[in-house]
Amino acid sequence: MMISVLYTLLKNRMFLWLLFLINLAGTLYGYFWYLPQLSETPKLFLLFVPDSPTASLFFVFVLGAFLLGKNWPLMEALAIVTLIKYGVWAVIMNLLVLIVTGDLHWSGYMLMASHLAMAVQGVLYAPFYRFKAWHLVVAAVVALHNEIIDYVFEMMPWYNQLSLYMNEIGYFTFWLSLISIGLAYYFGMRPNRFKLNIKSS
Repeated sequence: MMISVLYTLLKNRMFLWLLFLINLAGTLYGYFWYLPQLSETPKLFLLFVPDSPTASLFFVFVLGAFLLGKNWPLMEALAIVTLIKYGVWAVIMNLLVLIVTGDLHWSGYMLMASHLAMAVQGVLYAPFYRFKAWHLVVAAVVALHNEIIDYVFEMMPWYNQLSLYMNEIGYFTFWLSLISIGLAYYFGMRPNRFKLNIKSS
């Protein structure tokens, strides 16, 4: 019963519009948050630095397609992998800041809540996704390629409090990518998928 009510809500057109606008606003804020780092980033790597806002941007495209009554499978695969990965990653990093420094700015708690919501929404909509294996392969390559950019070319997000732990964070992030890809496969490619009939109310 609860699951039926949940998926009725997820298909509701007004709710989809609300999520679309929230994710769009969060994406724009995310890119704004990265501006100091982007101003010092070589042009070659600009696309690879703002990880979380790019993940939510993928989901904005997914929601936009849903509102048009369509699926965009490649965006769905990119969205679920990156939403899980960077959603969980940001929560863990801010927890580490709290553990290492004994303090966390209020914005850190805000980031934890918003990024946890990113991961949850990516999974909740998984039954409506229509991506195939090759879409997931592309998303996996993107996620793992970003590890090289971040931890070989040192374009990872700035967390100055954790600068002594970059090797360990890079190792953790690699495995988090693999787990995210596995969860995307588990949640997004199961046969019991729902048809997304958008309701006006």
